[in-house]
Amino acid sequence: MIQNLLALRMRFLLQIEDKESLLRLIDESEIAEQVYNSNAIENSTLSLEETEKVLMQIDLERFITERELFESKNLAKVVQYISKKAKTHPLNKEIILFLHKTLLSNIRDEIAWRFRQDDEWVKVWNHIAPSPEHVEKRIKKALLEYENNIEKNIIERIAHLHLEFENIHPFVDGNGRIWRVLNNYLLIRENFVPINIRFVERKTYYSALKEYDLKKTTKKMEDIIYKALMNSYHKRLAYLEWKEIMTLNEYAKQNWLSHSNLINKAHRQSIPAFIEKGIWRIGV
Repeated sequence: MIQNLLALRMRFLLQIEDKESLLRLIDESEIAEQVYNSNAIENSTLSLEETEKVLMQIDLERFITERELFESKNLAKVVQYISKKAKTHPLNKEIILFLHKTLLSNIRDEIAWRFRQDDEWVKVWNHIAPSPEHVEKRIKKALLEYENNIEKNIIERIAHLHLEFENIHPFVDGNGRIWRVLNNYLLIRENFVPINIRFVERKTYYSALKEYDLKKTTKKMEDIIYKALMNSYHKRLAYLEWKEIMTLNEYAKQNWLSHSNLINKAHRQSIPAFIEKGIWRIGV
């Protein structure tokens, strides 16, 4: 698994010289998708198209709550911030709290920029998160383990840290959205590309969280991160290598192939297909 990923990463690194503007456009084009998917996992009602309009300051045709409006705008700011700062600033408590403040600004300012405290207990499914007095110590330990477990590959390390963070649930609100962007903070720092955990994968994502809570295993989350990384590299390489990009449906018709079979392979990332604006595409 990791060998396939590293091979794609090497191809990507060989292609990026003098293509900074194209890479920047790809990253910018993904902001709305990242915001939409992460917020949708947390039950936001905004569609991808509506999210794009909010970020472009275009009026919507229906009423949305002030919370949903700021959830989109604030998360977009967080995504943009990490794309600029991740390479130069190691992940630490101060960065995590700053991003949390940005995320909850004008939503719940009274609980922003701090971990849970006093009597602020939270329950995730049937899991009661650790006592507020233990949160900071547990976060510090998890970050230290991430930095020290250099014998493990990037997928294993990020999957474990993500799941441990969710298990700790250090904030009163915003835990999932913060950690999904912090995945990318860590990936960018280690010279990988950012990923997008999609709303349609929510059931699998929650299953991975429950699996860790019950068994302390990370395999499901590793699979999610691996496929998301492969997807991200396939997309970038299709553009960087000047391939013709078409929908998987078009590709199936042109080559007399089964579209459903190709979709299954795309989900497994055993073909160089990628999701863009909710549609499976491939570079040929």
